[in-house]
Amino acid sequence: MSHKSGKIAELIRHRQGQDLDAHYLAFFDCFNEGLYYESHDVLEELWLASRAGANYGFYKGLIQLAGAFVHLQKGRLRPAASLLRLSRGYLEQYPEVHEHLDVKGVLAIIEDWLARLEAADFAVNPLRTGTEPSLGLMPRDSARGS
Repeated sequence: MSHKSGKIAELIRHRQGQDLDAHYLAFFDCFNEGLYYESHDVLEELWLASRAGANYGFYKGLIQLAGAFVHLQKGRLRPAASLLRLSRGYLEQYPEVHEHLDVKGVLAIIEDWLARLEAADFAVNPLRTGTEPSLGLMPRDSARGS
């Protein structure tokens, strides 16, 4: 097992045995803790395993969203915007709610962050403590289209 695989195994360990894939659930845990690189890595394992599946583009869009925030953390504003646009392109192909995620809400987050970057002409990083986005899953009974 590689060092990366061991770290991912630890990140998903507490999510094993739930209704949704542990990698998918851990993605949101990491993302909401500001661990964007880790959220990317955790979901990448699921994405690579689903190359022929219906969720390939969905997972890719979420991975690109996390990647955009890695770039923001490093002050790379234009690459962040590029990944936000790529993420949007993948996610907008899915229904408003998919895999218990409010995709419409995520697309609104993407538009908001793109607007923040463009409003300052890529001169000011909008990512500061307290401004981080949060992603959450909808309860099973309200997750239409899942």
